[in-house]
Amino acid sequence: MLGIITGSGRRNRDATGNSNRSASVNANSVFSFSGEFMRPITPVLLCGGVGSRLWPVSRQGRPKQYLNLIGEQSMLQQTLARLDGLEQAAPIIVCNDEHRFLVAEQLRQLGIEKATIILEPVGKNTAPAIALAAHAASAQDPDSLLLVLPADHYIGRPEALRDAVNAAIDVACDQKLVTFGLVPSRPETGYGYIKRGAAITEHAAVLETFVEKPDSKTAEKYLASGEYVWNSGMFMFSAQAYLSALESSQPDMANACCEAMNTAERDLDFIRPNADIFATSPADSIDYAVMEHTADGAVVSLDCDWSDIGAWSALWEAGSKDESGNVIEGDVVVDNTSNSYIRSQSRLVTTTGVKDLVVVETADAVMVADRHSVQDVKNIVNILKSATRSEADTHHRVFRPWGSYESLIVGERFQVKRIVVNPGQRLSLQMHHHRAEHWVVVHGTAEVVNGDETMLLTEDQSTYIPIGAKHRLSNPGKYPLELIEVQSGSYLGEDDIVRFEDVYGRSPS
Repeated sequence: MLGIITGSGRRNRDATGNSNRSASVNANSVFSFSGEFMRPITPVLLCGGVGSRLWPVSRQGRPKQYLNLIGEQSMLQQTLARLDGLEQAAPIIVCNDEHRFLVAEQLRQLGIEKATIILEPVGKNTAPAIALAAHAASAQDPDSLLLVLPADHYIGRPEALRDAVNAAIDVACDQKLVTFGLVPSRPETGYGYIKRGAAITEHAAVLETFVEKPDSKTAEKYLASGEYVWNSGMFMFSAQAYLSALESSQPDMANACCEAMNTAERDLDFIRPNADIFATSPADSIDYAVMEHTADGAVVSLDCDWSDIGAWSALWEAGSKDESGNVIEGDVVVDNTSNSYIRSQSRLVTTTGVKDLVVVETADAVMVADRHSVQDVKNIVNILKSATRSEADTHHRVFRPWGSYESLIVGERFQVKRIVVNPGQRLSLQMHHHRAEHWVVVHGTAEVVNGDETMLLTEDQSTYIPIGAKHRLSNPGKYPLELIEVQSGSYLGEDDIVRFEDVYGRSPS
C-alpha cells in the first residue's frame, strides 16, 4: 500500500540522489518531502459555484469563495496563502465577469500583482475552465506545471497539502495527470471515490477508476478495503499534458477553448476569451471529460483535515467550539444552548434552550435549521427564486469595483445609503435625471467633482449634488473612504445613472 501524506520531513532518495520509487510500505506509514522542485508550479484557482447551501451568507453576488467564513481571510485568499513555502509562478484565477473586481481586490490585499485573471464567458464546468488556464500558462511557459485547486475548500493541515504537492511533481513531470485523493475518515456517501491501482512511486499510484457516490453499504466496503480515496477535485499536471489529453478525449471542447483563447481580448487586468466561440464548447467536468479516459492518470493520497464546506454543518465541524459544543461568530449571546452553529453579521442574536441548530443572521435575512438538515437550505433558495425575491441572489450590501454600498433606510422619495470607496478608487463621472444627492463624509478624505467644481472633503464635511449635475466621487487616500448619501427625488433606481467616463469600462464606448 502507498504512504499517506500527513506532515513534513524529507523525501527518500537512493545512493545516486534519485527519488526512491519503491512502494513496499505500510498503508498507515507517514511520508513527507524535502520541497525540492524541478520547476515552479502555477496555481490555478477555479472560482465557479454559488454555494447556495450556505445561504443567506453565500449568494450569487458574493459566493462562499469570496467570504471570510473561517478566519480573517476569504476562502480564495486562504487557498493561495496555504501554498506559501512552495516555489510558485504567478497564479491564474478563472472566475466569471460579475466577480472580477472582487478577485482583483482580494489579490491586491495579499500583495499579488501579477496574477492572470480569466473571465469565463459562461459556466461550462471544470474541464473547459482548466483548458483556458492551460492555454494562458502555455503562452508564458510551454512547460508550465499546473496545480488546480477549487477556491472554496477548507484544509486544516496545509503542510500535508504542500507535501503532497512535492510528491506529485516528479509524477506530473513524467506527463502524468495527477489527482489528489483524500484518505476517507468515514463511509461517506456524499463524495465520489477513486480506486488506486499499482504503485508508480512511493507515494503515487495508478488511477484505476472513478466511482460515483456510493450507498452506505458500499461506502463501508470502500473504507475497509483501504484501496479507495475521496475525489478532492485537486489536480496537478503540465499544461501541455492536459491539453493533449483533452484533445484526445474531447476534441470539440479542446478546439473551442483553444480558439476562444486565441481570439481573447484583454480588458484592463482581465482576459476575456471569445464568448461566441467558448459558448460552442461542450460542458463537462475534468473527471468525465479527461480523467476517466486517460491512461496516464495517477493518484497521490493525503490526509489534511479537508472539507469542501458544502453546508453550514461543515463550518460547525471545522470551527472552534466552546465547552457546550457551540461555534459562535459575531454578536451572539447563548444560554442553555449546545452543539449549535450561531452566526450574526449585523445585530445581536440570542438563543436559549436549544441544541443542534444552525442560526445565521444577515442584514436582510435570518435562517434557522436543524444542524442535521442543512443540506436542505438550497430548497429555501429555490423557493425565494420562484417568488423572485432579491434575497435569493443579492446581498443587502452590494459590492462594486470601487467598493460597496448598502441601503440603510428607504422611504417615499428618499433613500439613505452607506458608501465605502476603497483606497485609490473612483466612481464613474455620472449624472442622474431624477434624484439629487447629499454626501456627508464620516471617515477618510473624498475628492468630489460637482459640476465645474473639484473639492476635497474630510470628516464631517458635506456637499450637495443637484439633479442633472455631472459628478464623481474618488478616494485619494490610503484608507477606506466612508460616507453617508441621502438621495431625494421622484425615482431612486440604480438604472438612473448616465456614465460619461469610467475607469472600469462601464461607460458607453
